[in-house]
Amino acid sequence: MKIFLTGGSGFVGGALIGALKDAHKIVAMSRSEASNEKIKAKGAAPVRCDLENISAEYLADCHAVIHCAAHLEEWGPLELYDRINVEGTRKLIEAARRAGNVNRFIHIGTEAALFYGQPLVNIDETYPLAFNSPFPYSRTKARAEKIVLDANAPSEGFETIVIRPRLVWGPGDETILPVVSRRVESGSFKWIDHGRAETSSTHIDNLVHGVTLALTEGNSGNAYFVLDDKTQTYREFFTQYLATVGVAPGDGSVPGWFIRGFANVTEPIWRLFNFKTPPPVSRFAAHIMSRACVLSDEKAQRELGYRPVMSVDRGFSELSPLTE
Repeated sequence: MKIFLTGGSGFVGGALIGALKDAHKIVAMSRSEASNEKIKAKGAAPVRCDLENISAEYLADCHAVIHCAAHLEEWGPLELYDRINVEGTRKLIEAARRAGNVNRFIHIGTEAALFYGQPLVNIDETYPLAFNSPFPYSRTKARAEKIVLDANAPSEGFETIVIRPRLVWGPGDETILPVVSRRVESGSFKWIDHGRAETSSTHIDNLVHGVTLALTEGNSGNAYFVLDDKTQTYREFFTQYLATVGVAPGDGSVPGWFIRGFANVTEPIWRLFNFKTPPPVSRFAAHIMSRACVLSDEKAQRELGYRPVMSVDRGFSELSPLTE
């Protein structure tokens, strides 16, 4: 199978290339020479294009698309979230439809597409998307997911599926672990409510496994949570994760109500004055990291045949002997 992949130079896309390259031919979107080199090193063929100029010709002879690319930074122009996450997804879907040879379109979603500031407890795929979330990442990922699922047309040979991980971690992580470890080392890290809230998570191997299954399994027009074998408190998760790079987070804590209120006040001020540097904490980070997020992957187990291939305990033990 020939697969067109976006986000190939990133954490998730790179892991997918590594897992799929021996069984499939992978071509990956690349926006720069640096991305070209990363994609080649991982084992795929780079294609110079981006989500704003994607057209059917770039997807020639591809049987599947895996869409990993997204604007997920906590800070930046608001229009960029819409331009990349919403319009970029729309353009990629349109190009895939016009190409005429793409049979399955897999979109990497997120639990954040359901989030408008509330706890998420025992949530499955029937929970509504947050199209009007106050957080730009959440609302644009919700709108992108709707575009993907609405495009499902099995009678025309075009099927779409959304795979939703939560808190993706593991070897190659370029976002969560580096950011949190820098905060600890700078002295700016604090637990929220002592890290007592519970969260689901998704090891990168489990996400790759879920996406691989979605190439041939599952009911099109559906979203699926793909998760680890157990939930943990934020304190349990991040204490173990930080230990893999020799960092200890300490015991300092702030109340959830305080950090949410602080972010709700400071971020609008940063927006008003158009500061280029991010605020001390974004509204999205303050809210989502202070709320429980416990999800169910029963649907993926039932319809995709998904089972975690990497346990949480083994995942931490394989990252570093420091976790033992």
